[in-house]
Amino acid sequence: MPSKTEKLLSLLNGQPVIPVLKISDVADAVPLARALARGGLPAIEITLRTADALDAIRRVAGEVEEAIV
Repeated sequence: MPSKTEKLLSLLNGQPVIPVLKISDVADAVPLARALARGGLPAIEITLRTADALDAIRRVAGEVEEAIV
């Protein structure tokens, strides 16, 4: 059985790009992460350039099971 690290590396190697998001409104984070994951881009980066960034990361990590933040 592959380790968590091996699973993560496999996923990242199979994803052509990693979306980099600047979330200005925390309400946008979960729907956007869900849409990206459904579209085949489950690994996303949320930048720490806004006051809501950490809350957005927490919400996505807690509510979007298929996303890797």
